[in-house]
Amino acid sequence: MDLIQKFLNIVLLPLTLTAILFLLPPFLFLKYLFSLKRNICSENVANKVVLITGASSGIGEHIAYEYARRGAILALVARRENRLQIVANKARELGSPEVIVIRADVSKDEECKHFIDETVNHFGRVDHLVNNAGVIRVDLFEDSTDIASIMDINFWGSVYSTHYAVPHLRKSKGKIVVISSVAACLCTPRLSFYSASKAAQICFFESLRAEFGPDIGITIVTPGVTESEMTQGQFLPKIEMPWMPVESTETCAKAIVDSTCKGDMYLTKPSWMRVGFWMRVLCPEVFEWCMHSMLVNRPCTHQNKDR
Repeated sequence: MDLIQKFLNIVLLPLTLTAILFLLPPFLFLKYLFSLKRNICSENVANKVVLITGASSGIGEHIAYEYARRGAILALVARRENRLQIVANKARELGSPEVIVIRADVSKDEECKHFIDETVNHFGRVDHLVNNAGVIRVDLFEDSTDIASIMDINFWGSVYSTHYAVPHLRKSKGKIVVISSVAACLCTPRLSFYSASKAAQICFFESLRAEFGPDIGITIVTPGVTESEMTQGQFLPKIEMPWMPVESTETCAKAIVDSTCKGDMYLTKPSWMRVGFWMRVLCPEVFEWCMHSMLVNRPCTHQNKDR
């Protein structure tokens, strides 16, 4: 067995690189053709039922508006019911034929079951589930407190919601939208638990995609820094990135819904953020040095909830 492992270590990598060299051009051409097909055959979501968690502000709020412009029926979930009512009213004005609001905390299993059941009981179906609810905390690992809540909301919240929605999504041949973060790939200092929760989220839904096959579509979104309550104020200076350009939430939300309707597997918005991923893969030493150089010797804590 050890000989087989040694043989694979020596042979497999060069063989794989050679195969990629020859197969990459036709693969990219086919991918381009399929992209054209998806653009032409983009899903019409008019009168389809879309459930969005964390819809009271930020990306979730503007995803609701984008779906509303396309005539979708909405179920909006968050902890702040008063904010949800404001979002629901605007969604109706933008063209959604019907909107319901459900106050819930996604970190609690029973509340996730409740809002899925309430949506299905009211509308009879669920076509799209947007797992958007999330929190962020900016601090050094040694200074971290209340660690479990980040994982409970960012990871387990999307797991619970998906678990109860899957039977209904199978019936409707529906889709799951996962709002993760580029932090899952870039591993920015002071965002260790946030990055870990988002990385776990990506791995989980990639596994589900393999399990579900064509029955349920899954679009994994990795936004960069986007205008929201989570990134307001001193967020960028505290992670030592005051230079980072911030994308408008409206632009990000439109790209997310477009990508979902086309059936894309992944969306990174803005697309230039992919450079960081390739730098991490191809030049890990340089990438780690850049990340470490962002650290300063002062403690820092910043928390903002409900996206």
